[in-house]
Amino acid sequence: MRVLHLSDVYFPRVNGVSTSIVTFRRELPSRGVAAPLLCPAYGRGEEPEPGVHRIRSRFVPFDPEDRLPVRRALRRAAGELAAEGLDLVHVQTPFVAHSEGVRLAHRLGVPVVESYHTYFEQYLEHYLPFLPARPLRWLARALTRSQAAAVDRLLVPSAAMCDALAAYGVRTPMTVLPTGVRPEELAGGDAAAFRAAHGIAPEQRVLVHVGRMGHEKNVGFLLAVAACLRELFPDLVLVLAGEGPALPALRQQAAELDLGESVRWIGYLDRRGPLLDCYRSGDAFVFASRTETQGLVLLEAMALGVPVVSTAEMGTRDLLAAGRGALVAREEMREFSAAVARVLTDRPLARRLAAEGPEVAREWSAGAMADRLVALYRAETEKAAEGRRLRESARS
Repeated sequence: MRVLHLSDVYFPRVNGVSTSIVTFRRELPSRGVAAPLLCPAYGRGEEPEPGVHRIRSRFVPFDPEDRLPVRRALRRAAGELAAEGLDLVHVQTPFVAHSEGVRLAHRLGVPVVESYHTYFEQYLEHYLPFLPARPLRWLARALTRSQAAAVDRLLVPSAAMCDALAAYGVRTPMTVLPTGVRPEELAGGDAAAFRAAHGIAPEQRVLVHVGRMGHEKNVGFLLAVAACLRELFPDLVLVLAGEGPALPALRQQAAELDLGESVRWIGYLDRRGPLLDCYRSGDAFVFASRTETQGLVLLEAMALGVPVVSTAEMGTRDLLAAGRGALVAREEMREFSAAVARVLTDRPLARRLAAEGPEVAREWSAGAMADRLVALYRAETEKAAEGRRLRESARS
């Protein structure tokens, strides 16, 4: 089977979409699926990967980290790959990749599925704050319905996202399919080395957050939590690993809270070593995003045995529903801070959460999720083939 993937984003742009794509693509070849990928060229930090085809791209207004593929170049490359034969098209993002992927699938007469990774209703409110919120919500929902109607099936990472799309009026068949983790890649990590490199003493309490520094990620709430907890833990350190457009505002907030050396701004880290060290350095991993469609970083922290304290909004509800490896708290300052303080002071609790985390991560393995994806691919292609047979039979 040969499935063409198209995306408006991929590494070195670090986010959950990129992680999802690379995780599934690593699993597909061993299951008999070739998965070439068309994605933007960024002009920096790119590493050659088999089957990854970089497309000339343009800057995106209001978001300097991202690029959009040039439509004509993407169409040409897609046509060249299609000439080698395709069974299905898998669209990963709703911009140029969506329109060109749908166009190609319809031209070839093959099924097209699309992964819905981002909760755009709230995303647009953060990135277009100068526009009224109500029309933006209407626009996000209308665009979602329109794009969903153009594909044969939507893949959504959580039940909460499925419910949200159904409430929008989406009628396209949907399948809940989270991105898994590869536990074998989430092992090791040197907490002592990370602390030493960043001037953090062994006895200091450390909270870690890994993720894009975007307005929608609610990192400002975590800064406020850190300021609140300093009354109990004067030597507390909050490690923030990531970059993004909200970084200047977050630095300003940290200064206003007089956090100073209580915050370490780490930037993006290589997943093959330094990022594991960063996770391991934490006494707890903290998370409070309101727009997450799954929350892969929670799984990564759990896989490494780091206790998690998180809100349970949107996609993180599925992951946290079992009540293992994490404490769930509302986005309320006292409640969230108290949950973090429990993990920092109750050693038996912290040990239990640390032991449960890897068990949870194994239940969300990339291999199991890839098996489900391949089964879905085969079902869609068989359905399309049956539809063609019925049409040909009707004509004859």
